[in-house]
Amino acid sequence: MTVKVVLVDDHTVVRSGLRRLLESHKSIEIVAEADTGESAYQVYGEILPDVMLMDISMPGMGGLEAAKRILQRYPQAKIVIFSMHEAVSFAAQALKTGVKGYVTKTGVAEDLVQAVLDVAKGRTFLSQDVAQKVALQTLIGESNPLQQLTSREFEVFRLLAEGKRVEEVADMLKISQKTVANYYTLIKQKLSVNSPVEMVRLAMKHGLIDAS
Repeated sequence: MTVKVVLVDDHTVVRSGLRRLLESHKSIEIVAEADTGESAYQVYGEILPDVMLMDISMPGMGGLEAAKRILQRYPQAKIVIFSMHEAVSFAAQALKTGVKGYVTKTGVAEDLVQAVLDVAKGRTFLSQDVAQKVALQTLIGESNPLQQLTSREFEVFRLLAEGKRVEEVADMLKISQKTVANYYTLIKQKLSVNSPVEMVRLAMKHGLIDAS
């Protein structure tokens, strides 16, 4: 059986590399590409692929929000997130939306092929480094308050914690400044933080931004 895959990444060179890697496996065929979360949502409905391979960080909707909307309309969708982010918080947020796989860009190339094949068969796949971190967090019983956030709130939180201004976040996510401000208020309430400094500390604690 051939696994039909749609690639979603805003960088053409990344999609090109992924296509070469995945199509080197005889059971995988790339049937379409998309460069934004919005176009991924549209392409998914048109093609109904076996697996969609998607980046998290893209202008506009972003990978987590796109995955959430696709899964709300097509609950049977099988989505693998392919991300530069190695922190457990990103993987946990992705799995919470219902995606079936999370592969880091720093992992081995074989992971990506295996993730696509496993998820196509209905299994779940995590990169070994992420799986170890998830297991460790579970073992020590550490709670992660960021899991209270929706995918959109999580994205706004990450960008604000990185030091982006409200107008920059609004521009990057293609939403109004008022909407960003509303998200900011909700995020502070959910996470019980009262200032940007506390927000940054929380983001550092959970690996969203580099402590260095």
